[in-house]
Amino acid sequence: MSKQISAIYEDGVIRPLEPPGLTEGEELDVVLLPRRKQRAKSAAQILAEIAALPLEGQQDAFSGVEHDSVLYKEDEP
Repeated sequence: MSKQISAIYEDGVIRPLEPPGLTEGEELDVVLLPRRKQRAKSAAQILAEIAALPLEGQQDAFSGVEHDSVLYKEDEP
């Protein structure tokens, strides 16, 4: 069973930030994945980043603005 937990490196020791749920003397393989420190972003910055993401899937010309003028098959002349 594998488990990912958060830890901090202090005074030459890697210290878990939560109980790891291990038995005393249990041997482990440890993989270190350092985190980049990120400064807090405002809601406006986050929304701007989301808006800049590329669109996925099929793109069509329907913008939603012309919603009331869309003709359905049964409405066509």
